Parts: sequence; C-alpha cells; structure tokens
Amino acid sequence: MSEKRRDVHNSDVPILCRSCEARHKGMCGVLEPEELVALARRTHKTRHEPGAELIGESTEIRSYANVMRGVVKLTKGLEDGRQQVVGLQFAPDFLGRLFGDESQTTALAASDVDLCVVPRGALEQLIAENPALEHRLMQQTLRELDEARDWMVTLGRKTAQEKVASFLHLIALHADPHRPDGALGAVFDLPLSRADIADFLGLTIETVSRQMTKLRQAGVITITANRHVEVPNLRRLADMCG
Repeated sequence: MSEKRRDVHNSDVPILCRSCEARHKGMCGVLEPEELVALARRTHKTRHEPGAELIGESTEIRSYANVMRGVVKLTKGLEDGRQQVVGLQFAPDFLGRLFGDESQTTALAASDVDLCVVPRGALEQLIAENPALEHRLMQQTLRELDEARDWMVTLGRKTAQEKVASFLHLIALHADPHRPDGALGAVFDLPLSRADIADFLGLTIETVSRQMTKLRQAGVITITANRHVEVPNLRRLADMCG
C-alpha cells in the first residue's frame, strides 16, 4: 500500500494533509501524524490569482509556505524600477528564506497559486526538534542551488533555441503534479508571458516567439491559444536543450 493511500485512511492525519498533492514530496513528507496535527493547527491555506504578490523583496520574514499548486515567479528589482526574473518555484517547493530576517526576492503568483502558510516561529521550532525535517529542507535548498547553477550555464552558453527548449522542458517536468514519473509527454499552460520568458532567458520577445515557432514547425511541441503547450515526446525536447 502506498504512502498516500495509508494517509487517506489514517484518521490521525489532518484532512487538509490527506488531500494535499504536495505533502509527500515536500517538507511534510518526513513528519509523523502527530507532528502533522501540531503543525496543521498553526497553518492556513491561501489562494492567489496570477500577478498577486506573495512576498515582497526586503520585507520582514514572518512566515513560510509550501507551494501546493501553481507556479511562483521570483524576481529581483533594480533601483531604477527594472525587474529581473531570477527563478521559478513549483509544488511542492518551500517558499521563503529559512532563518533569514528579510526576503531577498519578490515572489509573485505566475498562475493560480495555492499556498500552505506556516508562521516562522512554529516551523523553526519544529525544525529544531526534527532532524529529518531539517535534512529535507536542506536537500531542497541544495537542489535549488544546483538548478540555479545549471541555469547559469543555460543563460551563458546555450543558443537561443536551446534556451527556449530548456525553459519548456523545465516547465514540462514541474508544472503538472499529476504527470506520472517516466511519462512520454506532457501538457501544460505557460505560466509566464512572452515578455517574462524573454526576461528569464535574456532574449527578446521576438526571438522567443521565433524559436517557439521553429519548435512547433519541427513537431517538437504544439501550441494552442498562445499558451497551451503539448509536448508529445519529452526526450525529443530534451535533445533540443543542448
């Protein structure tokens, strides 16, 4: 019997946690039922529309969150008002700078986003009492660091076509939490506008559109309604990533 099925029939696990798609792969996957109950008493679920600010840059950190659904866009601002997209987060990523005093980025909902929000003090106390939770969050932090380094290679060395293919491959692997591991293809809605994609990749909007058209003409992807993307074969898309 799977871990998820055991949870569904375990009356000791809070109802919200039983139905949470992010629970098993996120930080809560290492918690015992009694720890989940204690944490659930302090958490609350929030829902945000695209464009909503979730965390402001340089604001005091008072809470953390698990991304339960949707895509979060992380940006950094310059003094003259310009913004740079510096990262994306998906379910079940941890949102917030652990043990920090203030946020180093602005977090915006790139799509409809559900968050499970927990007060800073409650989570940091639980981390101090649970080495497995601290280890899980450290693993996620290191994974994000590895992904950031990989993305530096994408931005610095890859061609325009490889950059756009790499972006689409990133979204394909993360945007659909219901996609079975090892699935041949993927279907998703682009969480960013063409302008944001261009910003994220260091390209112009025209270049992004041109490269997507080339991928579509080559049969690597199909696009409908400008944002709905289908990837018939992820391996073929991966081959286009350089």
